[in-house]
Amino acid sequence: MSPTRMASEHKWIYIGAIVVLAAMMIIGLFTFQQQKATNEAHEKANQLNDALVAQGFPARNPGNIAATLGTDGGPVCQDPNSALKRGLWLIQMANGAGGPGMRPVIADGRVLRAGLEVVKVYCPEKLDAYRQKIEDLKTADTVHD
Repeated sequence: MSPTRMASEHKWIYIGAIVVLAAMMIIGLFTFQQQKATNEAHEKANQLNDALVAQGFPARNPGNIAATLGTDGGPVCQDPNSALKRGLWLIQMANGAGGPGMRPVIADGRVLRAGLEVVKVYCPEKLDAYRQKIEDLKTADTVHD
């Protein structure tokens, strides 16, 4: 068998090895970027958890916070001052009845402070506008431990 014939027979092995190596490099690059984002999400989740504990809330699992809010705050930071989100707040701060029995209640201020901490950690550029929106709501110390 001649050396040139052997090299041409193994050409597909070389091409296959190069393709596999290139695919592994691309997968490694994406995995690195994803791990970097995961680390950042966990750092922010720990920061939020510490801030909430300092406010008197029970400690939460930072893994759950990171999975929910990610690195950018997720839906919380997507226009937190919109009329729709304000309407949803007001609906959630009701007596729990459905239909004609639903009535607004005076919510506990700690709930709004928790939301403020989330905005402070994940989207601080929207903090002032968010703070102005929640200042209009009437709150009191309604939850007793």
